[in-house]
Amino acid sequence: MSKTITSAPISGANKKLSTFQVLLCGAAIVTLSMGVRHGFGLWLQPITQAMGWTRETFSFAIAIQNLSWGVFGIFAGMAADRFGAFKVILTGAVLYALGLAGMALSPTGLIFTLTTGVLIGAAQAGTTYAVIYGVIGRNISAEKRSWAMGVAAAAGSFGQFLMVPTEGFLISNLGWQQALLVLSVSMLLIMPLALGLREGGFASGNSAPKREQSIAEALREAFKYPSFQLLMAGYFVCGFQVVFIGVHMPSYLRDKGLSPQVASYALALIGLFNVFGTYTAGVLGQKIQKKTILSTIYFSRAVVITVFILAPLTATSVYIFSTVMGLLWLSTVPPTNAAVAQIFGIQHLSMLSGFIFFSHQIGSFMGVWLGGYVYDRAGSYDLVWYLAIVLGVFACLINLPVREAPIQRGRPAELASAAVVAP
Repeated sequence: MSKTITSAPISGANKKLSTFQVLLCGAAIVTLSMGVRHGFGLWLQPITQAMGWTRETFSFAIAIQNLSWGVFGIFAGMAADRFGAFKVILTGAVLYALGLAGMALSPTGLIFTLTTGVLIGAAQAGTTYAVIYGVIGRNISAEKRSWAMGVAAAAGSFGQFLMVPTEGFLISNLGWQQALLVLSVSMLLIMPLALGLREGGFASGNSAPKREQSIAEALREAFKYPSFQLLMAGYFVCGFQVVFIGVHMPSYLRDKGLSPQVASYALALIGLFNVFGTYTAGVLGQKIQKKTILSTIYFSRAVVITVFILAPLTATSVYIFSTVMGLLWLSTVPPTNAAVAQIFGIQHLSMLSGFIFFSHQIGSFMGVWLGGYVYDRAGSYDLVWYLAIVLGVFACLINLPVREAPIQRGRPAELASAAVVAP
């Protein structure tokens, strides 16, 4: 007899955390972690000019950061599913503080890549969506899960709105090195917030909740399932677009003669309107098919980018672009992760979200590195803008056949191969 996934809490776990507690602490952690990350583009010109590095040197370090985030995100997800999120978040907070200090004090491009790239990337893996969404999945019912993920994603957007102008202010008033050291200390605030996400049933490896599948079984099932592959491919495009824009748009605007303040305000507007975009995507995910939401977002991004690069560039056009792009910025996060939870259940949600996010970070690596590479050789970002448009259309199309129904376990293997067909 076939067995359908349910959304009941994992057996063996103690009483679930309250929705308010999970969202308050989880949102605050994501606000800090994502907020600081979104402002890294503001350091591109100060650091490269002070150190005599090329833009590709800086871009490569940020590209490694995104790749590191993706790689470590898989293991952070596994650890969070096995031992609980609390220990993973604590480790991530310490690594974030060390990485930001290293970013400020690195004397060479290699050390800069190791600290800004590897350390901060590992830190982000332990303090952002995959780990937080695992807590949400284990403690919030399926009826509210997409909404709750939207709230957490919106918090990351609010962090961008809050932190990017703050980072610009710190750079202007303290200098880029001192600003990074201030941020380094601030990341330790994540540690007390992690206490609010300390779940029962994870006190030791022996007391971890029992699971119907091993890690290997869960991975084999997911990677043979076409819809999982399509979600991964779409998330690759998401990473390419947002990280290219987030890191290179400040320099793109300055190259075009606009002031640094325009870039700061533009990134802040993206963060502000992303609050509404991600929250709305989370709410809609409870009412309509998530694949429809995703396809609409990706196609809309392609249209918005096309209009932006073809229209005359002014401060007003930048603010309009940032406002609309903000609505689409991280709005892919709630429906993508909610779809994974709906298809495969919550037992290995952090790990599977980590693999999905790894694809996102490969795209991020390509977007940020290619931006610096193309600029250093062509003196323009135009080629990468065009590629972002093409990829947006591609992601729109490949999300359409995703099947969101819970996977049927114990059925013939050919069911999985046919799962790409929409119901």
